[in-house]
Parts: sequence; structure tokens; C-alpha cells
Amino acid sequence: MRDWPPVTWPAPISHPQIFSLLRRPSLVFIGLLVLTSVACSLLQGPQQPIIPSPPAPVSQEAQDSQAAPLALEALPESVAINPVSNVVPRQDPEIQSLLDAVSQQQLVAYVQTLESFGTRSTFSVMDRSDFGVGAARLWVYNEFLRVGNGRLQVEFDSFPLDLGGLVTDQQNVVATLRGNGSVPGAVLVTAHYDSRTLNPNDGVSRAPGADDNASGVAAMLEMARVLSSQTWNQDVIFIAFAAEEQGRHGSRHYITNRLPDSAGVDGVLNMDIVGGRPGIPQSVRVFSPGPDTSLPRQLARYLDFVGGLYLPTFDVITVDAVDREGRYSDHMTFLDVGIPALRLTESVEDPNRNHNALDTSDALDYNYLRQVTQLNLAVVANMIGAPPQPAPPTVSPMANSGAVILTWPVDVLADGYVLSFRPVGAMDYAPFRFVAADQAGQVAITDLDAGTTYALSLAALTANGRISLFSPEILIQP
Repeated sequence: MRDWPPVTWPAPISHPQIFSLLRRPSLVFIGLLVLTSVACSLLQGPQQPIIPSPPAPVSQEAQDSQAAPLALEALPESVAINPVSNVVPRQDPEIQSLLDAVSQQQLVAYVQTLESFGTRSTFSVMDRSDFGVGAARLWVYNEFLRVGNGRLQVEFDSFPLDLGGLVTDQQNVVATLRGNGSVPGAVLVTAHYDSRTLNPNDGVSRAPGADDNASGVAAMLEMARVLSSQTWNQDVIFIAFAAEEQGRHGSRHYITNRLPDSAGVDGVLNMDIVGGRPGIPQSVRVFSPGPDTSLPRQLARYLDFVGGLYLPTFDVITVDAVDREGRYSDHMTFLDVGIPALRLTESVEDPNRNHNALDTSDALDYNYLRQVTQLNLAVVANMIGAPPQPAPPTVSPMANSGAVILTWPVDVLADGYVLSFRPVGAMDYAPFRFVAADQAGQVAITDLDAGTTYALSLAALTANGRISLFSPEILIQP
């Protein structure tokens, strides 16, 4: 098995020098070319899709023929100036009905069933139907089939695991819900199903693993059940990973052998220890490494934004780290190859129940687990049910201070767009500008703060409020 080199997410890159260059008449055409190149390549992690350049602005010939960037009064009528739209992100009634359908009773049953196998240790028996990791993974496979409404394509992803000369046969369980093909790529929802005692090589002792990580598998199964009731624009792949507790071997195998085109993965949501317990804060920690404009941080920002629309009382706490100190989970395997991935973990863990026989189903808070499930469901339903993620817009400076022209191709599935001018360092995407589809494509924003550096991105909207992923952020200083 080959080891993937770790990825260092790029630091933010500003380009005020480019705007200064573009204001020199003799270099305007070169400046526009440089700006297009920089804007479309900033802050992209390794193995991200190559973003095609949007078509030239309608006013390109006019700009080329002038000695300086366009002034506000010289803009052609085709450019929408500071547009306003009533197409905005909001709770989509159809998605909200899916959140309401999340069953706490189902979550309890999933967790208790996984606990009933005694141990799901990588080294436990594989030939019994009532005990050990073999019985557990067969149950997960059959449960995906049961909840999938005939739409889930379920398969085992088998691989040999050699640990210190002891070779065992391991299996990830992969369930794919195909979209209608209108949006390329896929979204991944993951959770490991194995458990362990304090001794990671103990395959005999009881290791119920209710919180770590039957809770994550339960949330994933319930998401698969609810999402399988409908057809979506994009594929979503649910993966129950094996052998995470011995070093993320299941996800390493999947990345190396089953995921040749990592550029087709828009994001990974990995749930690990999400069962909660009575009395802990009603929030979830999301581990997302910086810098401020890294792709994992942008995915965390999107999750927080969508969560605020659908579960405003269940907070998302973004943690600027890959994981807890000295700990790991399968999301790190995707980060290592440049795929945006997040780990979701309960707000406060109980170290007394970690990797021992005390991690039992009766200690969990199933209302908390239901909220974690609903949060992930809302996020994934928007990702796979909205128009495609846009490419970053082309940014052209104007002669007026604090003014820019934004150009991008309009998707036929989009009823509108939201522009985010996030001051660098701010946690949220706001402030927003909303643009209806019939005004989109070339927009002038004229009232920005000339002294502020903004992280600019845009997302596509449907009329009923669904929102796509935001485009990768680019930095501007108008």
C-alpha cells in the first residue's frame, strides 16, 4: 500500500499589486490576463479540479479600447449595478421535511444492534453471525440494502491487512446513491464501524463501541434511509470504513484503490464519536485545518452556514486543527491527498468511556445524535440538490474606488446567485449580495470598502432556497 505525502494547505494570497497594475493604461490588457489567471487559481488545494476560465465579459472590447478601467457612468446597460434579488438561501420545505423524518427510534436501534456484536475489533472473529467484526459488517451491508429503497448500490470493498505478520481480511462497506447526472462528482459521508479496547490488538474482550463509533454509523445509515427516498442532482457515497482504530487502513485502501479521480469529490463529512450524552452543550465540533481560506475551512464555513438555516439552536464550533491532539480519524486520509474533509465530533467527550467496555448505548443522548444527523442531512441535501458549484468569478477593477466588475457563466439550473464578500479573518460568509439569474453573469458592485481585503466567492441558488457549495475563495482589495 503506497503512502500519500501530507498536504500543506496554501496560505492566503492577496493581489493588490494586480489591481495597481491594471490602473496603468499601458498595461491594462496584460493586467486583465494576469488577473484572470490568478483569480482562477488562488487557494486551490492539491488535486482540485482545474477551473475553466469564464467567457470574456460583454464589455471586454470596450475595456480594451479605453486607457483606464471603466468608470461607473461608462458601464453598458448589460451590466447589472448593485443588483438586488428575492432569491435567497432559506429553508427548503422539501429538505426540512426530510429532517423531520429522521427517526430517533431508528438511531437507537442501529446503535444497539452494533453494540450487540460484543466487539467489532479488527482482530475479532469473522465467521460467526452473532459476534465479532464479520457479523457487524454483514449487518451494515444488509442494513444499507434495507434502508436504500432499492436505490442504493451496496458493495464490499475488500483488502488484506498485514499487521505485524498477522494477516486478516478486511472489508469497507460502500453504498452509492446515484444522482440524475446533472451535477458531476460526488459527496462522501463516512464513519468507521470497528471498535477496540485499550489494547488495539485485543480481538476477544468486550468492546461495545457505542459512541466510538456506532453513533457515526447510525447517523450515516439514517441519512442513507432518508436521502434514498428521492432523486438528487449529484451522487452521494456512504462508506463504513474498516480498521480505522489500527491506523485508518480502510480509508487508506479506499483512497489508493477505489478513488482514482479525487478531483471528482466535492467534500467529505466524517462522523466519529457523535452520540453525545445528557448535559453536554448542544453543539458539535468540526475539525477543519486553516489557513482562513483553505478548502477544508471553506467546507466548514458552508456547513456552519447551512446548519444555521435549518438548526439555528444547534451550534457548529469550528476548531482550527486537523483533529484532537494525538488523535486521528478517516477524514485525515482525504486531507492528505488534497480533498476537503471534515471531522464532526460531539461537543465534549468522556475520556472514561473511551476504548473500553463502558462505551455502551445506554450512555448516549439520542436527541443529540438526531440533531447531528439532521445537520449532516441538511448540508448534504443542499450540496447534492442544488445547482453545481460555480467557478470563481473573473474580477475586473473599475476606475471608481471600492468598485469591481464580476463576470461568471450562468448555469441553467440556477435561479439566482449569492455573492460573499467576506472580510479576511471573519468566520462567516457574510456580507452577501443576491443576484437573480436574469441579472447574473456580469455584475458591478460599487460600494465596497476600498481599505478592506475581501475573500470573494459565489454560490448558486434555487428558487426554493437550496444553496450550492461556494466557489473557492479569491482575495480582492477594490
